[in-house]
Amino acid sequence: MNTTLPILHAFISSQKPYINESQSESVYTPTTTMTFSTASTFLLFFFTLCFHIANAANFNIHNNCPFTVWAGATPGGGRQLNFGETWSLDVAPGTSTARIWPRTNCNFDASGRGSCQTGDCNGLLQCQAFGKTPNTVAEYALNQYMNFDYFDVSVIDGFNLPMEFSPTSGGCTSSSRCIADINGQCPDVLRTPGGCNNPCTVFKNQKYCCYTEDCGPTEYSRFFKDRCPDFLSYKNDRTGTFSCPGGTNYRVVFCP
Repeated sequence: MNTTLPILHAFISSQKPYINESQSESVYTPTTTMTFSTASTFLLFFFTLCFHIANAANFNIHNNCPFTVWAGATPGGGRQLNFGETWSLDVAPGTSTARIWPRTNCNFDASGRGSCQTGDCNGLLQCQAFGKTPNTVAEYALNQYMNFDYFDVSVIDGFNLPMEFSPTSGGCTSSSRCIADINGQCPDVLRTPGGCNNPCTVFKNQKYCCYTEDCGPTEYSRFFKDRCPDFLSYKNDRTGTFSCPGGTNYRVVFCP
């Protein structure tokens, strides 16, 4: 069950410009003249904005785990990554509802069909859909409100590998990282081969699945949040979404 993406959408839609409602009418008076300095500043801003929007964002997806990981990405497909290998993925500006995640213990035939123990995407090497829980998920939306990118790492769909999601350009320093041994410390009721389930998968009720907006953290979401404070841990979690200027490039690391 994929419940994380509405958080990113809600966060982005909440980013609205401030309006002083105490003013009953506009105090702005248009003018037909523009100084050379003002025009130059405007044109510089305009062309800078166009440059950022026109260029794809690059994601370097790196496997630092001492075993093979099969990266999944929508958009992007998938790639087998042995220890130390990196997949360079270009993503079109304006892309939203996007994910990158690790898949473990996979077997694929020559046609790219098979299965994975965690993060499986309908038995395909080249993913066309989100991965099956449990999986640690890097989520992002590019060039959204005010041309900002928004990104997070979520364990709402469970956890299979530690991860880092960080910018690599543009001077942006926001990042999300967790190296905790979630699988080793996973509560017995959430344990599953290769990972740690999200509680919704196990209990399938309003308290843990948050079918409506009226829900909050639980003892199990706190288990994840205490160990990975940068990560989103339940549907209404608003503490793990970050932003960078559009045009920023990123790095996703499995087992940082």
